[in-house]
Amino acid sequence: IDAPAVTGQSTDITDLYVFRGQDVNNLVFVANTQGLLSPANTAAAKFDANTLIEFNIDVNNDNKEDLLLQCIFDAGSNKMKVYGPVVASETGTRSKLEGNVTAEVAVTAYGAATPVVGTGATGIKVFAGPRDDPFFFDLNQFKKILAGTATGFNNPGSDAFAGTNVLSTVVEVPKSLLGGSGKINVWLETKKKTTIQMDL
Repeated sequence: IDAPAVTGQSTDITDLYVFRGQDVNNLVFVANTQGLLSPANTAAAKFDANTLIEFNIDVNNDNKEDLLLQCIFDAGSNKMKVYGPVVASETGTRSKLEGNVTAEVAVTAYGAATPVVGTGATGIKVFAGPRDDPFFFDLNQFKKILAGTATGFNNPGSDAFAGTNVLSTVVEVPKSLLGGSGKINVWLETKKKTTIQMDL
């Protein structure tokens, strides 16, 4: 269960997935946010222009982000814009948009027959829009286990997320833009834009 500060917010991360693309020379990064959207509420769900979706990529196994893939929604154009992959100038909890836009895509509307996919000049592909929540978990049974009223999961379990949706941001990146070969570590963050006031 999410912390109260992010439950139902644009910063609420439901899942992170990273896998090899259909083109084996690419990796696909998926950020799902704003989970448990009912079909009735999905059409009105929006990405937030003040929420940065950031994939942190560690290429040398030191558990610090070396590269960033940053995604930010532009409400004026209704497009998701992708920055990177780019070397991180800041690490940790602070971020700023790095470099230039490398790909962008119009947000696919809920119920659209065909997803809208954008392609950048460097071969990056991007999708943004609502999707069925792919995660399977028997949340109600899990709560019973935590409460001590059950000792294990049922087989088969009951998918608590069936029939719910998420807002999904998918970025497919050529491996060559990530430094070539080897293993990478990836984690996902969402960050809210802040305004700093200073006395002159």
